[in-house]
Amino acid sequence: MEQAVLEQTLARVRDALESNDLATATSIIEALRPADQADIFSDLDDNQQASLLPRINPADAADIIEEMYDQDAAEIAVQLPLSVLTRIVNEMEPDEAADLLDDLPPDQAEIILAGLKAGQKVKSLISYPDDTAGGLMTTSFLALQRRWTAEQCIEAIRAWHPEDETIYYLFVTDRLNRLVGVVSLRQLIVAPPKTPVGELMDPDVIYVTVDTDQEDCAELMQRYDLLSLPVVDENRVLLGIITIDDLVDVIQAEASEDIQRLGGAEPLDRAYLDTGILTITRKRIGWLLLLFITATLTGYVMDSFQEELQTAVALAIFIPMLIGTGGNAGSQTTATIIRALAVGDIDWGDALKVWWHEVNVGATLGVVMAAIAFLLALTWVSSFEIALTVAVSIMIILLWATGVGSLLPLVASRIGIDPTVVSGPVMSTLVDATGLFIYFSVARMILKL
Repeated sequence: MEQAVLEQTLARVRDALESNDLATATSIIEALRPADQADIFSDLDDNQQASLLPRINPADAADIIEEMYDQDAAEIAVQLPLSVLTRIVNEMEPDEAADLLDDLPPDQAEIILAGLKAGQKVKSLISYPDDTAGGLMTTSFLALQRRWTAEQCIEAIRAWHPEDETIYYLFVTDRLNRLVGVVSLRQLIVAPPKTPVGELMDPDVIYVTVDTDQEDCAELMQRYDLLSLPVVDENRVLLGIITIDDLVDVIQAEASEDIQRLGGAEPLDRAYLDTGILTITRKRIGWLLLLFITATLTGYVMDSFQEELQTAVALAIFIPMLIGTGGNAGSQTTATIIRALAVGDIDWGDALKVWWHEVNVGATLGVVMAAIAFLLALTWVSSFEIALTVAVSIMIILLWATGVGSLLPLVASRIGIDPTVVSGPVMSTLVDATGLFIYFSVARMILKL
């Protein structure tokens, strides 16, 4: 739904609520798609949400909660009567229900679990960390038996009433529920009815274990164009599946985290406007303080070269240009390498090749930028020596920035640190200090200071 239409719908809901016409507000929301329902609902205040949600059809209420940020969903859930919340959670997918209950107070979660039709399935999912395959999978799936015929498989699908996103590919198990293959719905439909599924299935099935990181799951599904990914235990017993909609959520969440870390801040747990000032401050202050302290290196370098600055005051004119160019070049490099790491184009074994590749890029950029810098400096200060100092400095700085920028993400990844934290501000701060040192050292040699 277009944003303008959403805003009009939100205004209608608010008008109905202000008139205490809960029936009209409920009918407006129930007529929307789940994602639009969640958008409208998130823009209502806490009291309006608490009064409206119990009146919405439990299936629609479940869709709304599933579409919301985890923290927002939990805050709404704790305001509801336990009987109402239990009816809503009963309509949720097991994996979504587990995520919600994991964010609730333990005593409240236990009461709700006792009233769920799939309580045992949900309870088993709560035990897995959220960022693993076990925490991401759903136990709502159909496993075919290897001895079944194509006809029996189709009858089982009809009786199951599956969600449409989970039946393009179905997984086959043996009598001990161990994963043995995968078969497509198309194969079952076109095969002769009496054909055993064991003859139709592909035994070379891609799977993950319950403790596999969610990023690795997303990478597998993306690499092999999978619509669903089976999750097994150490004995290859099929426990659940990860569907394509879960993959999209993971990719979006990981991309959001990486983008926020690129700016030197901890990721937010909920929508920006719903995050309090103190929370945002807390997530930014750590890195900001660290960068503030490391930035004193720049002041230390300038203090060490005071005599040179006083002798050739014109050198100061070009400091912003040099350190700014070096910082930008370094950030460009780290961003490129981080992305290449994320999509699997490179790894630690390619470090030397990556470094040499970026050194060549830095040299090429350096030649072009040095020529431009030389002409600019010559125009501004009419001094060949200073112009040469600026040109040589910018070439060395670009070589240094691209070389270091190529290795920092690889080293960080190798030692288990998120590469995104070394990009942007960290890279700029590092290049600022070292760039000044290079600049003044070159000036000392060329200008004989």
